[in-house]
Amino acid sequence: MSEVEAEIEKPIEEEKHEVQAKSRPETKSEGPEKWGIAHIYSSYNNTIIHMTDLTGGETVSISSGGVHVNADRYESSPFAAMKAANAVVEVAHTKGFTGFHIRVRAVGGVGSRVPGPGAQAAIRALARGGFKIGRIDDVTPIPHDTTRKKGGKRGRRV
Repeated sequence: MSEVEAEIEKPIEEEKHEVQAKSRPETKSEGPEKWGIAHIYSSYNNTIIHMTDLTGGETVSISSGGVHVNADRYESSPFAAMKAANAVVEVAHTKGFTGFHIRVRAVGGVGSRVPGPGAQAAIRALARGGFKIGRIDDVTPIPHDTTRKKGGKRGRRV
């Protein structure tokens, strides 16, 4: 009986090892890594994604939300930002980039300095593109001193 049980258990153990060997993801290391910077400018009217090399001097690819949708009101939508990010990812893959840093920029100035609705979707689409992501920075310009807000000395009277 023990020989029969050993023969029955042996193929099961071999199958387990085969399954474990197949479930591991394969890591590819082809040549040196090539890094870039993805500049994302997101306002409430549009989202622009601009991919450059590490110095920021040479443009790899650029795309905006307005290129991928028909109506003006959809230029800043998350869908348009995702499509623009996917277009940039395709070009970056063909040029051999393996990773990038992300710089998010909002409008800045006197008003609120919150990125538009497309910034989050663009970051997510870039992350799903298969690149390594170094760091994500907020490079929104903050005024040190600025022009006076509208409304006059006593503020806006309703």
